[in-house]
Amino acid sequence: MKYITNEQIAPLLTHARAVKWVRESFLLKKRSKLPHKISIPFDSLNFMNTMPCMVPELNAFGAKIVTRYSNRTPSVDGELLLYRYDNGEMLCLMDAYLITTYRTGAVAALAVETFAKDDFDSIGVMGLGSTGIATIKCLASRYATRALTLNLLRYKNHIDRILPWLHDNTCWNVIVSESAESMVLESDVIISCVTYAGEDIAPIESYRPGCLVVPVHTRGFQNCDLTFDKVFADDTSHVC
Repeated sequence: MKYITNEQIAPLLTHARAVKWVRESFLLKKRSKLPHKISIPFDSLNFMNTMPCMVPELNAFGAKIVTRYSNRTPSVDGELLLYRYDNGEMLCLMDAYLITTYRTGAVAALAVETFAKDDFDSIGVMGLGSTGIATIKCLASRYATRALTLNLLRYKNHIDRILPWLHDNTCWNVIVSESAESMVLESDVIISCVTYAGEDIAPIESYRPGCLVVPVHTRGFQNCDLTFDKVFADDTSHVC
């Protein structure tokens, strides 16, 4: 049994490859066994999630354990156990932080590609931790040369983590928004990578007709489920 670290995984991952792999995983879903995750809260902010999956045609099954501790860096972290389907041999224990970060960003990018209106020209992003940055880079793997405005919600000095990369790798016009409401007002696509939001992000009248809202974490965006015309999810039972 091997132990595979984030440092060993990093050279194998690119954001474009993550989007490709996540797209393929969605197409495998009907041929997989994917029960909904079990979430056990420690308190109002922190939790443990257990996520099993079985993919017979890949001769694999396993489970990922994800925890959130608000006073830890990173606050969301996890590990993954992988086994052979045909004989139950344990293949490896691997760090799941990078895998989870890239996968989550790739799902958000695919949601934009699938559900945003064809002529969208602006994206607002709030929550610029590791998941938010991965989401932006996965989007860039699809739209780096498209004339877009990127509205980033200011929070502490988090924007400094991504501005140089955006300048070097995209042609986007980057605007720093001082409030969530102003970010929403100026965006056709609104992405929240905030892990927990205790109140509405912005008044409902701030949202443009035809906009797409992508709440990467279901607890990280309020007032969308009761307000918007359509709600899509990659797995209904997981969201429930």
